[in-house]
Amino acid sequence: MTLPTYKEMWQQADEVWTRTARPARTLIKVGVATCSRVVGAEETLETLRREVQARRLDADVMLTGCLGLCYAEPLVEVIRPNVPGILYQLMTADKVASLLETAVAADGNAREHALAVMGDKEFGGLPALGSLEFMRGQVRRLMANCGVTDPESIDHYLARGGYEGLVGALRLKPVEVIDEVKKSGLWGRGGAAFSTGLKWEFLYNAKRKPKYLICNADEGDPGSFVNRNLMESDPQLLVEGMIIGGYATEADKGCIYIRDEYPLPVERMELAVAQARERGLVGEGILGSDFSFELEVVRGAGSYVCGDETGLLSSLEDRRGMPKIKPPFPAQAGVFAMPSNINNVESYTNVPLIMRHGADWWAEMGSEKHKGTKMFSLSGQIQRVGILEVPLGTPTSDVVMRMGGGPPKGRKLKAVQPGGPLSGVIPASDVDIPLEPDPYRERGVLMGSGGLVILDDTNCIVDLCVYFEWFAEDESCGRCTTCFAGTRRMLEILRRISSGRGRLADLELIKLLGSIAQNANCFHGQGAPTAVMSMFRFFEGELLEHVERKRCPAKVCRGLVRYEVLHHSDRLPAAEAICPTNAVVRDNGTYRIDQLKCIKCDACREQAPYAIAVVDEFAPA
Repeated sequence: MTLPTYKEMWQQADEVWTRTARPARTLIKVGVATCSRVVGAEETLETLRREVQARRLDADVMLTGCLGLCYAEPLVEVIRPNVPGILYQLMTADKVASLLETAVAADGNAREHALAVMGDKEFGGLPALGSLEFMRGQVRRLMANCGVTDPESIDHYLARGGYEGLVGALRLKPVEVIDEVKKSGLWGRGGAAFSTGLKWEFLYNAKRKPKYLICNADEGDPGSFVNRNLMESDPQLLVEGMIIGGYATEADKGCIYIRDEYPLPVERMELAVAQARERGLVGEGILGSDFSFELEVVRGAGSYVCGDETGLLSSLEDRRGMPKIKPPFPAQAGVFAMPSNINNVESYTNVPLIMRHGADWWAEMGSEKHKGTKMFSLSGQIQRVGILEVPLGTPTSDVVMRMGGGPPKGRKLKAVQPGGPLSGVIPASDVDIPLEPDPYRERGVLMGSGGLVILDDTNCIVDLCVYFEWFAEDESCGRCTTCFAGTRRMLEILRRISSGRGRLADLELIKLLGSIAQNANCFHGQGAPTAVMSMFRFFEGELLEHVERKRCPAKVCRGLVRYEVLHHSDRLPAAEAICPTNAVVRDNGTYRIDQLKCIKCDACREQAPYAIAVVDEFAPA
């Protein structure tokens, strides 16, 4: 079989994309990703397809990825010929009929659901998407196709410049590709911030064969989902980045290691690899060159320590996911003891852009020291949960308080937790620091891979540390005593403090355990006490409230609070009915909480918030 040239592929793809970019009849695009699936996007998609057919409407329905506006999902875009697309928010299946009647059959705008117009200017009284607070200040390079193209169509990717970077790379020598990546200043987006080009150079200089190129798509940090979004919304960008990396390092095979909890990214990445192979972009003699490269998607073992690069290597070898002691480093002896390179999704996906537009163009964005853009996910106590892309060096406050909208109304920002459970916490007073590694390191915290979890005044730092230490202890591989026993002991102390049995001597013991943890074999054990250490640095007053006064200011720690009925309310019968332990008791027409039965699940207070209150456990009854 004769494979098409790049020019032939692009011409075919351009014809396909033109039908989407400039549709001859109404086109309805539905964003389907993990986040939108949870709130019913698949049901919306199926209902739209069914209703469009049943009503015999002159319209097509298309799948797309995630725009990053998770707070507005499910999102549906309606594009009529020669008219800018209108983006509709919270479009659940029950609203489809009204949308079709107004925005499709009648050629109008369903204003009650409309969010913005997909263009640079307002239209029909609707604001431009770029003018929304969430979008202002974003520079979408990596996310240029997210929510725009069909992630299951390689033609859409090719038509918008896809694989131009690979064509350019194949015109250069491998070492010249590495030099271009080094010139750009790209560093690993997984958290370590090590030079990507230098890391590739290590593998290029390794002499043994075969060589392996590995993508770490484990992304196990709670609150981090930027890699997931790229794999779900623009999977070919990762495929192209890995092929370029394979050429530059003279690797023979690539593996995309995706955590088992990510079924949709696995599905779309497998399809993307298969489509690339059909076009001669993966396999033997890529694009008529003498370069060959195989690529495989591997499902992870469901263990957090597999996010550590050497733990991932063990899992790839069908061994227990357990980090290895360095040296040797992966470039000398990685998977199957052969030379290997490991980068994360966002690192690889920047490479096609560098090779397509040049290192100088790529480095135009960012701060003086840290070039390029960075994707971040926002979650926690934030008004607009989502995924965004900004130049490195952007103030954290711009992302959290303006784009994300800050905490819910009536609440105050307390802290920002970046980088997952092995990182720390920065207080609200530091929210203006730039989003780049150095300012975070100066505060003993890691910026990490891009997950920002927002805390407000209803959150307790001690409770957060209990959760993170439990997570670290539970996910420890168990090899070194420093980690599995140290985290367990620290967790016991933190739980004792949160239950009202803490003592001042515990504080010095926690600090001692934190210093000993630095002797752990891998970063999992070394990073486990980071959040606790930042609590001492920034929230010591709150910690002392728990230890000395036996009081949780946020009224979160169950051992330091109790529930009381303070006022009569007609919602109390509902609170009584929902209590799982029958702790809401009615005596002679009045209500009380049976403290022996109460498990402090908060269900009753949610039903009767004005009648039932959370009070200090050790306050007078």
